[in-house]
Amino acid sequence: MNLEECYEAMDSDYDDVMRRLGSETLVRKFVLKFLDDTSFQGLKEGLENQDAELAFRSAHTLKGVCMNLGFTKLFEVSSALTEELRDKEIKENTTEMFEEVEREYTRTIEAIKGLC
Repeated sequence: MNLEECYEAMDSDYDDVMRRLGSETLVRKFVLKFLDDTSFQGLKEGLENQDAELAFRSAHTLKGVCMNLGFTKLFEVSSALTEELRDKEIKENTTEMFEEVEREYTRTIEAIKGLC
């Protein structure tokens, strides 16, 4: 799979990230580094341990990384969860929102692994 196909598999905006970063080599480098990003694990750990501060920080970081890399779908759901956690409280629908993030995160990781 090439980089553009990877972005298609994630339902993300390849053209936008190419306009902003300008180099397929650079985009590919940062996309592959996403495999080592720990923000999703921090989010999961924060929610499992009822640590709303950790969950918020991790969701916020994940959102920012996804915005920079043009991971549109994962950005959208992580952004919504970030706003849900902004007041540092885990609420009733937080788990449901996390499940959406987890689905998109898994889809994103699988697409990126297709580049390797």
